[in-house]
Order: sequence, then structure tokens, then C-alpha cells
Amino acid sequence: MTSPLSPRLLRAGLVVLDPDSGRSRRVITLQYNPDALTRGFQLKTAGAEGGARGEALRITGPPVQTLTLEADLDAADQLTDPQTVELGLTAQLAALESLAYPSLAAVQDAAALLAAGTLEVVPPPAPLVLLAFGRRRLWPVRITELTITEEAFDPMLNPIRAKIRLGLRVLTVNDVGTDGRAGGLAMAAHQQLEQLAGRARGGRLADLGIDRLP
Repeated sequence: MTSPLSPRLLRAGLVVLDPDSGRSRRVITLQYNPDALTRGFQLKTAGAEGGARGEALRITGPPVQTLTLEADLDAADQLTDPQTVELGLTAQLAALESLAYPSLAAVQDAAALLAAGTLEVVPPPAPLVLLAFGRRRLWPVRITELTITEEAFDPMLNPIRAKIRLGLRVLTVNDVGTDGRAGGLAMAAHQQLEQLAGRARGGRLADLGIDRLP
């Protein structure tokens, strides 16, 4: 029995939102939380070589932040679910894989426009995806990489154990602007970052062996 004093275990996952209305379409919860989350930052500065004096300290916008994570899926822990017994992990993997595709309806609409003689067909917007990694870290993201390794199968060749690797790029106001649902989520993520940074305990110069700055 779980102690009532035990903290509730939160799951990491993806929230798929409608790009127009911003409403939640689907929540994809990772079965097991990743052991690691790798985050990379490419800073945007104005201090290119040969630039004007004083430009080196200017920031032209939010950095390009990339995220990489790996997660495991195992049907052995879901055998009380009739769908898992029938399909293994096929449906869960398909939900992730579908994020890499435009919807079939969008493909059919584009084909109909081309058949009608439309010279230029605008690609349909992808679903807006939000990575939830705890209550205080909600990033609007674009999926840049998805690798699925299926490691074991049932007698019907349904995968029953798999490992996924996700590569993501965090969307900022440079990508989506400040208006609309995507812009609001980007601004909220930036605001949350500054609030968390403000709660960090500062050190002292003496901790660094410095009496005073030159």
C-alpha cells in the first residue's frame, strides 16, 4: 500500500493541441519517465567578428534550445488493459509516429486543390505540441527527430517492448511570434524561466576568493 505521505509521481509527456483553436487533442503520457534530458542552447548574439563596438553584449533573441530524451515502453506493465493485450504497444507507438505526419484529411485536401488546378498549395499547419516535464516546465516544441526501436514482440508480431528517442526544438517568440496560442505558450515558458531564476540562491564574491571587483 502506498503511504498517503508519499509524493505523487508525475509523468512526463506530450500534449497535442489544435493549431487553430489551441484545444487539447491528445495527451501522450510516457510510461516511464526518462532517466536523462539533454538540453542544448545556441545563443543568438550580435557580436559577430568585425561588428560595431558595443555589439558583443547584445542578445538578438531567445536561444535555439534543443531537447533530447529517451524513454522505454513495456507492455508487461499494462496487461490489465484489453487493448494492450490485443495490440501490444502498436497503438501507443502509432500515436507518437502520427506526430511526424500531416493528417490524412490535409493530404486529401491538398490533392484535391492540385487536381483542381491550384498553382500553389500552402502546407497545412502541424499540431502544436507541448512537452510537459513537471508542472513548472512546459515547452512548446517542434519534433525534429523520432527514433523507435522495437525490442520484443508477441506471437502476432505486435511490439511489446520498445525504446523511443525524441529530438525536439523549443519554440520561442522568434518562431511563433507573441500572438495566438503558440505565442502565449512561448511567452509563458519564458516567464516561468525568469521566475525560477529569481528564486535561485545567490553566492558571494568571498565564495570565489574575491574581495572586490577591479
